[in-house]
Amino acid sequence: MTTPTLNLGPVGIFTGAFETQRSPIVREGIAALDERGWPTLWIGESVNREVFANAMLLLNSSKNIRIASGVANAQVRTALSMHSGWMAVSEAHEGRFVLGIGVSHSTFVNRVLDAAYNTPLTLMKNYLDTIDKATYMGPTPNTTPHRMLGALGPRMVGLAGERTSGALTYFMPPEHTALARGDIDSTNPAANLAVEQMVVLETDKAKARAIAVAGMTRYLRLPNYTNSLKRVGFTDADIDAGNGEPSQRLIDAVIVCGDEATIKNRVAEHHAAGANHVCIQVLTDTPQVVPMAQWNRLADALL
Repeated sequence: MTTPTLNLGPVGIFTGAFETQRSPIVREGIAALDERGWPTLWIGESVNREVFANAMLLLNSSKNIRIASGVANAQVRTALSMHSGWMAVSEAHEGRFVLGIGVSHSTFVNRVLDAAYNTPLTLMKNYLDTIDKATYMGPTPNTTPHRMLGALGPRMVGLAGERTSGALTYFMPPEHTALARGDIDSTNPAANLAVEQMVVLETDKAKARAIAVAGMTRYLRLPNYTNSLKRVGFTDADIDAGNGEPSQRLIDAVIVCGDEATIKNRVAEHHAAGANHVCIQVLTDTPQVVPMAQWNRLADALL
């Protein structure tokens, strides 16, 4: 089989908003995003819908939009199971599914899975080796489907370039994007670099700040993210500037708040730093509501 070039489009959407919705609402929502011309939608996996079942729901309810997992958790399924799901979804929807794989976080693995979290780089190398050798007897896609890695540190990003179609970074400013581009280029300059960017489409500064702080606080408890933020110059005082809240400097770096033009400028900064694709994650003060109005406004500005 041949491997086509992966083109995620310059911008996309990252969301967990569909995860709390009944299936009819999901079908209607993904069809609307597809019709607006969004090229790629990224979905996560933790304790919500299983990622391959979720991908099939979304793909079956749309015609053109690509679905990418950001990320399918390597800790919750064997490499054989991951490979089988990847092949099945990719055969059913040729060219429209990208398997993003990640090793999750120590807190989730230890607390929720009751398992050990050790040597994630070695785990991922071995996991990819097993996928590459996996037997699958079902129908396969006509072209080799794409896989990527969720990655932040230089060695995992480099592995993504070496062994997959690229890396997805998350919760990082453009300064990290520039470093990640260099890490990917060290192994494969042709590989994709996709970056997630949280946004608050709100011009009231106090309201926007409250939404941003609520959206980012849980990530600042995870060493994967804080270590990478420190790599680009942030400190413990930024991560906790008092009362358990981050500094304004860190808020402004990680989450862009403002109007469509402000968000468009941040997307351009990531592209200038080396990103091939920027997936927008809209934060609101009603996270249980699908942010279709905000997605439509951003479509007018970004697509």
